[in-house]
Amino acid sequence: MAGLINFEDEKEVKQFLDNLGVEYSYQCYREKDPDACHRLADYLEGVKKNYDMTAQVLSHNCEVNGHSESCYKLGAYHITGKGGVTESLKTAYSCFVKACNARGKKSVDACHNVGLLAHDGRAQEGGPDPVVARQYYERACEGGFAPSCFNLSALYIQGLAGVDKNMPLALNYAVRACELGHVWGCSNASRMYKLGDGTERDDGKAEELKNRARELHGEHRARQLKFAE
Repeated sequence: MAGLINFEDEKEVKQFLDNLGVEYSYQCYREKDPDACHRLADYLEGVKKNYDMTAQVLSHNCEVNGHSESCYKLGAYHITGKGGVTESLKTAYSCFVKACNARGKKSVDACHNVGLLAHDGRAQEGGPDPVVARQYYERACEGGFAPSCFNLSALYIQGLAGVDKNMPLALNYAVRACELGHVWGCSNASRMYKLGDGTERDDGKAEELKNRARELHGEHRARQLKFAE
């Protein structure tokens, strides 16, 4: 059939991939399609292994088109200095903020990263900002990102500047993290029910959550073993 590629023919595959790069480039810069620009970046990174050009396309697609996935990946590049970009947590933070606000496929991950960088203060001159961390963790948690729910729980257990200690909220977020499959969320929630932190003591609920933590831990170990085989 016309149009089918013989993937056992090295020359034919190379020609196909070269044509694919040309197509993505045309769609990106001529047709100004942001999704095509991101496909071009993935192509340059995954197929051509040209990280400098990948970074250029990501930068264009993030700064000009505000494409969430490109901003997210560009942020990751700035964390390590990949592709010749400046190694800068401050710039990575800015990219993650854009990715979070753009509401794309990686926006929830980006919101979590903003929370992390605000939480530890490495990307900001003023040091840690628990209030901003909480705001972005909340957005990621609402999007179903378990680590953000767990980190919110930890924030409310600790009580930091601008974020008052609140054990009932800490428990709520620990339970939510558990529901999303976070082992330590289950473990902490179990302990809080056992001790009556932020709630009435409930040994039955504590045991249920402890068992769930064990199940999740077992599933995690099974996945690790399977991966290692």
